Amino acid sequence: MRITDSFLNKVERKTNVSKQSILDLANKLKGDNLKDENTIRDVISELSNLTGKSVTKEQSDRIVKAVVGDKIPDNLENML
Repeated sequence: MRITDSFLNKVERKTNVSKQSILDLANKLKGDNLKDENTIRDVISELSNLTGKSVTKEQSDRIVKAVVGDKIPDNLENML
């Protein structure tokens, strides 16, 4: 999946999280880290802190399950 500047700008506007923070978090999720539950939970926690949005344990569990199970849409731009 290729992340464009346009996509990052949309995310930055909607979340008030800088592009650099987004890229730093994305770098943590490269390669085999997408199968590492602890890494995914760390990123979820960081995103929660950056956005000021709380994430329940149940929500976190669902996100982890989706990421580890490779159930994330290929085209994230359609989600915005």
